[in-house]
Amino acid sequence: MTTRATRSPRRRTVVALGVVLVVLVAFVIRLVDIQIVNASQHMTDARDKGMETTSKLAGTRGDIVDANGTPLASSILLYDAQLDPMLAVEGIDERDDNGAVVKDENGDVVKITWAELAVRIADVTGQDAEDVQSIVDDAIAADPHDRFEYLDRYISTSEFRALADLELPFLTFRSNPSRTYPNGAVAGNLLGFVGSDGEPLEGFEEMQNSCLSATDGSIRYQRGADGVTIPGTAVEEPAVNGGTLQLTIDSDLQWYMQQLIAEETDRYKADWGGIIVMETATGKIRAMAETPTVDPNDPGASEPDDRGSRLLRFSYEPGSTFKPVTAATAIEQGGATPETSVTVPDRMVFKNGAVINDSEDHVTENLTLTGGLVESSNVAMSQFGAMVDAQTRYDYLQKFGVGQASRLNWTGEPTTTLHPVDQWDNQTFYTTTFGQAFTVTAVQVANVYQTFANKGVRMPASLVESCTLADGTVIEPDLAEPERVIEEKTAEEVSLMLENVFAQGTMADDIAIDGYRMAGKTGTAQVSDGEGGYKPNLYFTSLVGYAPADDPQYVVLTVFDEPKKQRMSSANRSVFKKAMTQVLTHYRVMPSGSETPLLPVNG
Repeated sequence: MTTRATRSPRRRTVVALGVVLVVLVAFVIRLVDIQIVNASQHMTDARDKGMETTSKLAGTRGDIVDANGTPLASSILLYDAQLDPMLAVEGIDERDDNGAVVKDENGDVVKITWAELAVRIADVTGQDAEDVQSIVDDAIAADPHDRFEYLDRYISTSEFRALADLELPFLTFRSNPSRTYPNGAVAGNLLGFVGSDGEPLEGFEEMQNSCLSATDGSIRYQRGADGVTIPGTAVEEPAVNGGTLQLTIDSDLQWYMQQLIAEETDRYKADWGGIIVMETATGKIRAMAETPTVDPNDPGASEPDDRGSRLLRFSYEPGSTFKPVTAATAIEQGGATPETSVTVPDRMVFKNGAVINDSEDHVTENLTLTGGLVESSNVAMSQFGAMVDAQTRYDYLQKFGVGQASRLNWTGEPTTTLHPVDQWDNQTFYTTTFGQAFTVTAVQVANVYQTFANKGVRMPASLVESCTLADGTVIEPDLAEPERVIEEKTAEEVSLMLENVFAQGTMADDIAIDGYRMAGKTGTAQVSDGEGGYKPNLYFTSLVGYAPADDPQYVVLTVFDEPKKQRMSSANRSVFKKAMTQVLTHYRVMPSGSETPLLPVNG
């Protein structure tokens, strides 16, 4: 039988459970209201009251690597060490005999004075202990409530860790993505550099910024009134790292060429010098070295004019290096052969009144087309060029790239000149046969010889292999299609004549490399004085060629701007031979299996 005494406790229990249930339901309803129904309004209120904080998640700028994947530019983290002066003096007050609580070498907690602590901090940052102390003292003297000063900026990861290990409450750290160039000045003329604010300022850093740049992310979270982050409120938008830019450059070969051109430029007292190595079958540039140049780690140490690439921003009259183009045109459109001959005095007045001189006095001789190249005779090449009308010669110059962009799309690339035929005067009609009255870039000259070496097919010059985005997508450059410029038979004939230039010319002994057949040509171009004339006795000299001539693999071009010790293109013999020897060795190119067939020079 149930009594009142037994019913009462049960009733109380039921009532209590009911009350608890009602409270729980109320809490659930309120929680749903806060987190679901009116969540956006509450988040807005939190933002308005400064209770929500958003922090940037920095993405990492992409690497630049060479053709073999060797890093040429990478991103690292540097840190700003920030301190709270007010917290520092509150936590470390020698007058109250307090001290900083730190750990000693054994990990034991000890107290040290502010002066002792300043010494510890200075040992890490490399500052003077007095300077560390004065940062806090001066800040508090100016504003007793100062909560922010820099202890040091852009410290290394090891310095950051050493300071963080001190576990000082008044020290905080902010990371700064920074750029480093592990090979120093290697390819600095191409890489460019990044400013202290992270802005790309030159070279590929600027030109390929769309590939390399990162997209920053963010993390948003709410804080309580005490400033503590509320768990579970973080919303993260991940950062997207930059892509990896792969160049065609071989960094080992580039390093050697930079050392070589620096030595040779100094040897001949030139204003500057450069070397280009181009792969014959592909047009890919494996080295583009010049001096003076820049170390991207410290661009301020170089003169402004030395921080870019002159090889890509300088145009000049190519001179005799373009005589083979005249030879190819005369063969295809003028009916000439390597053995066609003309009478060649050292000075000739043509019917239209133009006067052409050879570089040296000589007796009148009968030179073949081959001989005109071997002797580098302006008078001979003018006669061979005159076998073809001006418009056809103009068209051939264009086909070989004259007056066209190099297609590398380099910032600051010069506009090369090739005037229309109706603007050619009597003298220009002939000077265009030996590389004057128009301008080119060094890359275009290398491309001309790549075309001869590649059986008449011009491959687009290139410096970029690909960009690999963070998600793995590979983007290759949009290059021009290979273009047949001259017939294969013409290219073979011109190539053999260029072999004879090396084999029978005055430089034969100076540039010969045992076991290898080589083809090429020198060029000595007058330098503009900027006023419509030329500088007296100052020249832009070049020597360009390829090897092995019987199976061409690489083109090497060397240039000097105004060499003073040896003013003619003979200054380039030494640097060309050393550069070509290194290329053949570096790529383990097999020697030729035959000797150069000699062609008649005199008719």
